[in-house]
Amino acid sequence: MVNSRMTVAIHVLCLLAYVRGTENVTSDYIAGSVNTNPVVIRRLLASLRKAGIVSSQGGSTGGWSLSRPPESISLLDIYRLLEPGDLFAMHNKKPNPRCPIGREIQDSIGVYYQRAEQGLERELAGVTIADVLGSVRASIGE
Repeated sequence: MVNSRMTVAIHVLCLLAYVRGTENVTSDYIAGSVNTNPVVIRRLLASLRKAGIVSSQGGSTGGWSLSRPPESISLLDIYRLLEPGDLFAMHNKKPNPRCPIGREIQDSIGVYYQRAEQGLERELAGVTIADVLGSVRASIGE
Protein backbone atom coordinates (compact mmCIF):
# COMPACT_ATOMS: atom_id res chain seq x y z
CA MET A 1 0.00 0.00 0.00
CA VAL A 2 1.35 3.41 -0.93
CA ASN A 3 1.23 6.01 1.82
CA SER A 4 2.73 9.40 2.53
CA ARG A 5 4.54 8.64 5.79
CA MET A 6 7.97 8.79 4.18
CA THR A 7 7.20 12.06 2.42
CA VAL A 8 5.92 13.57 5.65
CA ALA A 9 9.01 12.31 7.50
CA ILE A 10 11.33 13.89 4.93
CA HIS A 11 9.37 17.16 5.23
CA VAL A 12 9.67 17.09 9.02
CA LEU A 13 13.37 16.26 8.98
CA CYS A 14 14.12 18.99 6.43
CA LEU A 15 12.26 21.48 8.61
CA LEU A 16 14.27 20.41 11.66
CA ALA A 17 17.50 20.59 9.64
CA TYR A 18 16.55 24.06 8.40
CA VAL A 19 16.26 25.46 11.94
CA ARG A 20 19.02 23.22 13.36
CA GLY A 21 20.97 24.85 16.14
CA THR A 22 18.67 27.86 16.41
CA GLU A 23 15.53 26.48 18.01
CA ASN A 24 13.51 23.46 19.01
CA VAL A 25 10.32 23.10 17.02
CA THR A 26 6.96 22.09 18.49
CA SER A 27 4.85 19.35 16.96
CA ASP A 28 2.09 21.94 16.47
CA TYR A 29 4.44 24.12 14.40
CA ILE A 30 5.56 21.10 12.37
CA ALA A 31 1.94 20.06 11.82
CA GLY A 32 1.22 23.55 10.51
CA SER A 33 4.04 23.25 7.99
CA VAL A 34 2.90 19.80 6.85
CA ASN A 35 -0.77 20.85 7.03
CA THR A 36 -1.85 17.85 9.08
CA ASN A 37 -3.02 17.02 12.57
CA PRO A 38 -0.36 17.33 15.31
CA VAL A 39 -1.21 13.80 16.48
CA VAL A 40 0.00 12.45 13.12
CA ILE A 41 3.25 14.35 13.57
CA ARG A 42 3.71 13.18 17.17
CA ARG A 43 3.31 9.53 16.14
CA LEU A 44 5.83 9.96 13.34
CA LEU A 45 8.27 11.80 15.61
CA ALA A 46 7.97 9.01 18.19
CA SER A 47 9.15 6.50 15.56
CA LEU A 48 11.99 8.81 14.50
CA ARG A 49 13.00 9.33 18.14
CA LYS A 50 13.05 5.59 18.80
CA ALA A 51 15.42 5.24 15.85
CA GLY A 52 17.70 7.96 17.24
CA ILE A 53 17.04 10.41 14.41
CA VAL A 54 15.29 13.11 16.45
CA SER A 55 15.09 14.06 20.11
CA SER A 56 12.65 16.07 22.16
CA GLN A 57 12.95 18.46 25.06
CA GLY A 58 10.10 19.30 27.40
CA GLY A 59 9.22 22.60 28.98
CA SER A 60 8.33 26.05 27.72
CA THR A 61 11.34 26.18 25.39
CA GLY A 62 11.00 22.53 24.45
CA GLY A 63 10.32 20.90 21.15
CA TRP A 64 11.92 18.63 18.60
CA SER A 65 15.37 18.67 17.05
CA LEU A 66 17.62 16.43 14.97
CA SER A 67 19.80 14.02 16.93
CA ARG A 68 22.14 13.49 14.00
CA PRO A 69 23.60 15.75 11.34
CA PRO A 70 21.33 15.94 8.27
CA GLU A 71 24.24 14.70 6.15
CA SER A 72 24.14 11.40 8.05
CA ILE A 73 20.42 10.70 7.57
CA SER A 74 19.79 8.95 4.26
CA LEU A 75 16.42 8.51 2.65
CA LEU A 76 17.11 4.78 2.88
CA ASP A 77 17.28 5.12 6.69
CA ILE A 78 13.81 6.66 6.65
CA TYR A 79 12.46 4.18 4.10
CA ARG A 80 13.59 1.18 6.11
CA LEU A 81 12.21 2.65 9.31
CA LEU A 82 8.78 3.58 7.95
CA GLU A 83 8.22 1.09 5.15
CA PRO A 84 9.37 -2.25 6.57
CA GLY A 85 8.86 -5.36 4.51
CA ASP A 86 8.85 -5.93 0.82
CA LEU A 87 7.97 -3.14 -1.56
CA PHE A 88 6.00 -5.51 -3.78
CA ALA A 89 3.62 -8.05 -2.31
CA MET A 90 2.86 -11.48 -3.67
CA HIS A 91 -0.58 -13.07 -3.68
CA ASN A 92 -2.21 -13.32 -0.27
CA LYS A 93 -2.87 -16.98 -1.00
CA LYS A 94 -0.51 -19.42 -2.66
CA PRO A 95 -1.46 -19.76 -6.35
CA ASN A 96 -2.69 -23.09 -7.67
CA PRO A 97 0.36 -25.42 -7.93
CA ARG A 98 -1.41 -27.52 -10.60
CA CYS A 99 -1.43 -24.52 -12.94
CA PRO A 100 1.90 -24.06 -14.79
CA ILE A 101 1.70 -20.26 -14.35
CA GLY A 102 0.45 -20.44 -10.75
CA ARG A 103 3.24 -22.85 -9.88
CA GLU A 104 6.05 -20.59 -11.13
CA ILE A 105 4.78 -17.00 -11.15
CA GLN A 106 5.93 -15.98 -7.69
CA ASP A 107 9.49 -17.21 -8.13
CA SER A 108 9.71 -15.72 -11.61
CA ILE A 109 8.33 -12.28 -10.79
CA GLY A 110 10.13 -12.23 -7.45
CA VAL A 111 13.46 -11.86 -9.26
CA TYR A 112 12.25 -8.68 -10.97
CA TYR A 113 10.74 -7.31 -7.80
CA GLN A 114 14.00 -7.90 -5.95
CA ARG A 115 16.00 -6.06 -8.64
CA ALA A 116 13.58 -3.13 -8.56
CA GLU A 117 13.73 -2.87 -4.78
CA GLN A 118 17.54 -3.06 -4.80
CA GLY A 119 17.64 -0.23 -7.34
CA LEU A 120 15.32 1.87 -5.21
CA GLU A 121 17.42 1.23 -2.10
CA ARG A 122 20.64 2.16 -3.94
CA GLU A 123 19.08 5.45 -5.03
CA LEU A 124 17.70 6.25 -1.57
CA ALA A 125 21.04 5.41 0.07
CA GLY A 126 22.73 8.09 -2.02
CA VAL A 127 20.44 10.93 -0.93
CA THR A 128 20.48 12.58 2.50
CA ILE A 129 18.23 15.03 4.30
CA ALA A 130 20.97 17.61 3.67
CA ASP A 131 20.66 16.95 -0.09
CA VAL A 132 16.88 17.39 -0.05
CA LEU A 133 17.16 20.54 2.07
CA GLY A 134 19.73 21.85 -0.40
CA SER A 135 17.23 21.37 -3.22
CA VAL A 136 14.52 23.14 -1.23
CA ARG A 137 16.86 26.02 -0.43
CA ALA A 138 17.80 26.36 -4.08
CA SER A 139 14.11 26.45 -5.02
CA ILE A 140 13.37 29.24 -2.54
CA GLY A 141 16.46 31.19 -3.56
CA GLU A 142 18.61 30.72 -0.48
